[in-house]
Formats: sequence, C-alpha cells, structure tokens
Amino acid sequence: TTYLPGERMQCDLWFPPADIPLGHGQVDSPPVLVLTAGYSRVLDAVMIPTRTAEDLIAGHWLLLNRFGVVPRELVWDQEGAVGAWRRGKPVLTEAFEAFRGMLGTSVRLCRARRPQAKGLVERNNGYYETSFLPGRVFTSPADFNTQISAWIESRANVRHHRVLGCQPITRWATDKAAMLALPPVAPALGWRHSVRLPRDHYVRIDANDYSVDPRVIGRRVEVVADLDRIQVTCGGQQVADHAHGRTAVQRCFNFRREGYVFDPEIL
Repeated sequence: TTYLPGERMQCDLWFPPADIPLGHGQVDSPPVLVLTAGYSRVLDAVMIPTRTAEDLIAGHWLLLNRFGVVPRELVWDQEGAVGAWRRGKPVLTEAFEAFRGMLGTSVRLCRARRPQAKGLVERNNGYYETSFLPGRVFTSPADFNTQISAWIESRANVRHHRVLGCQPITRWATDKAAMLALPPVAPALGWRHSVRLPRDHYVRIDANDYSVDPRVIGRRVEVVADLDRIQVTCGGQQVADHAHGRTAVQRCFNFRREGYVFDPEIL
C-alpha cells in the first residue's frame, strides 16, 4: 500500500502484556492509545486510564498536540468509543463524531475481523512488545508513559525502517506539511458533570467510585477528570483530588473499610 503525505494515521488500543502498578497493591494493564502515520511511519503512544470515549478522546488530543498537526484521515477498527458498522454503514459515536468535526478530519472505520486494513499500527504493537517491553520495569502508568515517550523519540522514530529504506523521522517534515492545522480552540475534554453529593460521599466516574469530603454531603459538587487526576469542587473549593484509575478506587475502598465515623456537627 502506498500512502500520500499527510493522508492518514492508523489508530489502535494496545494492551501491553505487563503488570503496571496502580497503587495499594493493585496491578493491571491499562490500554495504550497508539498512532502511526502512514507516509512517514512516525509513531507515538500514551497509556490512558480506560477505553471510554472521554479518556480515548483526551488521549487523541494529547498525541495530536505532540505531532502539532491533524492527519486528513484517522483509521480505526470498531472500537466501542469510536463507532461501528450498522446496516452496512460505518456509524461514529456521538462523542467521536463531534471530536472529528472539531478537528476537521475524516474517520475510516474498518470492518470487523480485518486487521490488515490497519496493518501498520498492528505490526507496531508487536514491535512495542519485542523492542520496548523486554527488560523494563514500571512503577506506575505515569512511569510507563515517561519511558515509552523517551524510547519512541530516541529509538522507534529514528531506527532504519526496512520498507522505507530510511528513518521515519526523515520523512516527517514532508508528512507534517501536508496535514491539517490543529484547531485554535481545544475541545472540552475528559469527564465533567455536576451532582448532588449523596450520603455515602462518593461520586462515580465510569464504573469507579471516588470519595469526597463528607462535609459537603447534600450540596452540589462539580466533578472534572482528565487523564491524570479526578478533582471535585464545591462552591469553588476543592473537596477531593484522586489519581484517575483504580488507584483512587482502592483508596476509596480503604477509606470505607477503615470505618469513617460521621460527625453530626459537620453534616
């Protein structure tokens, strides 16, 4: 397959076969959003907390800002947060359609069971596993992102690419010049909602519960979450700050198991 400069990037979620510590004795393998440019083969990746639309779109925005441009087409398989084929037509989710429109790009949804349609990024998933993971130890998702970013810059994008006959980075200037500019205004990213804090003093993000200062039970709180933190405010004052992911959930569960005693004076 021949790719024109600026034409497209292939996208995927890679689940690294590695135990990533999440805190409080928990380990997991969170999804890694990976992008590969078709013409130059330049790639980038970031571990995100979940595969929900909120986190996946925030991850997309982070990587596109690193590239500094937007490809004319994003190629995806039928990821739940992106879209699916229905009645013979590709249909994007409402959230991803809005994101695509804001970027001014198009999205190509591959049909089911056709990994060859985005073979570049699929092969790179194997490249990560054979060239990046061996011998590495990670202390957290943040440490994983630090290590993989350094490896991509110092190794992956400057290696001699057998098919291209050169380094991917040497073709990047041409690729980048043919792409679209980033929109001047950033989209509203992550999780944002307002809720009245219930008596159990927990707020829910996706399927996870996060503890909030019980002194604001019954009052309306604003919940904002990005790829790293979950913060809750009430009347402009911060009443909760957690790491985004299961670390925070475990902290909440520990808090509950420790048997917090409600003080009637603060309710």
